[in-house]
Amino acid sequence: MGKGIKTRVSEKKGIKAIDKAAVASERMKEAYIRTKDKADHSLYAAESSPGEYASDRLSSGVDNVTHEAIHQFDKQGRKGIKTTKENISKVKENIQKRKAAAEQPKKQAEKQAARKTRQAADRISEPVKTLRQERGAVKTLDRGKKSIKTVDRGRKTIKQADSTAKGTVKTASKSIKTAEKTAKASIKTTQQAAKAAQRTAQATARAARAAAHAARAAARAAVVAAKVAAKATIAAVKAIIAATKALIAAIAAGGWIAVLVIVIICLIGLLIGSCFGIFFSGEDSGSGYTMQNVVQEINDDYQQQIDTTKANLSHDVLEMSGSRAVWPEVLAVYAVKTTTDPDNPQEVATIDDSKKAILTDIFWEMNQISSRTETKTETVITETDDGNGNIVETETTVTQTYLYITVSHKTAEEMAAQYGFDEEQKEQLAELLAEENRSLWSAVLYGIYTEDGAIVSVALSQVGNVGGEPYWSWYGFSSRVEWCACFVSWCANECGYIETGVIPKYAGCVNGVQWFKDRGQWMDGSAEPAPGMIIFFDWDDENGQDGLSDHTGIVEKVENGRVYTIEGNSGDSVRQNSYPVGHYEVLGYGCPDF
Repeated sequence: MGKGIKTRVSEKKGIKAIDKAAVASERMKEAYIRTKDKADHSLYAAESSPGEYASDRLSSGVDNVTHEAIHQFDKQGRKGIKTTKENISKVKENIQKRKAAAEQPKKQAEKQAARKTRQAADRISEPVKTLRQERGAVKTLDRGKKSIKTVDRGRKTIKQADSTAKGTVKTASKSIKTAEKTAKASIKTTQQAAKAAQRTAQATARAARAAAHAARAAARAAVVAAKVAAKATIAAVKAIIAATKALIAAIAAGGWIAVLVIVIICLIGLLIGSCFGIFFSGEDSGSGYTMQNVVQEINDDYQQQIDTTKANLSHDVLEMSGSRAVWPEVLAVYAVKTTTDPDNPQEVATIDDSKKAILTDIFWEMNQISSRTETKTETVITETDDGNGNIVETETTVTQTYLYITVSHKTAEEMAAQYGFDEEQKEQLAELLAEENRSLWSAVLYGIYTEDGAIVSVALSQVGNVGGEPYWSWYGFSSRVEWCACFVSWCANECGYIETGVIPKYAGCVNGVQWFKDRGQWMDGSAEPAPGMIIFFDWDDENGQDGLSDHTGIVEKVENGRVYTIEGNSGDSVRQNSYPVGHYEVLGYGCPDF
């Protein structure tokens, strides 16, 4: 009886061992499934990102430009996804093979144990049935503590069955232990492989996510840039920069380089073809022209017309007044009008003879020079010395001819109304002239890219203004004064340099010299200056040089041994001049601490 109970206990232990092996196998399976799920998740993330995103966003408005980019983007993306799938498939196959190898001994042991257990049970069942029929009851073997009455023949049969079952269980136990050891080893190996596969899948997923993130960022920037360029807004310039940064990030992360390069090229093409192409016009495209030398030619022609007016009209007194349109406004009107012309739209990134003619016409539509003469009879008081040290005043009536030259201009808004610009064109015009693009205009017009060139840019924008009225009235004078220092101060104020103490506000040249000397920011006239410095002159006139400054201006540049300047009140106008480095009439230079 006790042996029968032990047999059942041994059977339970065998079954528990089998169950443990099954549980271990199940855990191995779950680990594999989790690894597979993570890999599949990463694969899905890679599949569902940049290609479709960029395609969806770019398709509305710039299909013709970006179809090829989207095709290439999708092609390269799917190639990467295919590679990732193949790697995961290989890992999956390897895990399945190892799993099958691990489960094979266990299954064989289970089958063998089950078969032998059934045989033992069959051997036991018939005598037990006989005993039940003859004695009336045999209680359940699981209870173990109750008495079972048997006949001698039944006891012998049970002993034989017990012996047989015991041997069967021992054999099964050994097989199970062997299978368990084999399964543990296989499970351990498979778990290591699964962990390695998981790490590989995680690394692949991270790389895929990084590349996808970078590509999405680039695609988003590309979409924004493309849409804005299509609307011709200034945000396209910023988006180009953002897209370029995104391209670099995508390259570093192993993204789809070829596609992004195509996108950037397309965006630049869109930008150059819009009114914002004017910001690319500072370089010679092969026509022999740059925007700088075309602007200089028009400026020279403008000044020549003023000089011709003064020369051709006889006069005793000259009075000039007025201001010229600033070049950013002229170029902004030119850019919008030229690129949106319904009959003949043209890009403005390059300039040739025909575009130069268009720009010249717009300039003269925005700027006018008018003149008139007036004869006046006036009483003039003259003072003379009678030879005895006495001053004698004499009143004389004289007739004098006054020449009045007035320059005037139209604003960009007035030109928009004159040309009948629609709302979109007006928006383009406003965005081109936004304050944030001031440095772009400086680069295009004057080749100035640095902060210390800001005052040079402002001064150059005033070339052609005559009479000095906006400068001396800004300073606080109610009527005309010699205004060269007022002009320098006005330019400095436009840059915020007076408020920050970089350049003084001065109306007398002598005061300006002293301000720089007091701060140790003075350089002798024999030295070579830098752009943005303040130049002071001591004229060798009829009174000779006295060591005091008579005139001031702003240094534009130094080239080939010559100092180029922008000076207010030079012939009662703002104009550009040049002198040899070390010219004797140059007193010295104030050196602002930008």
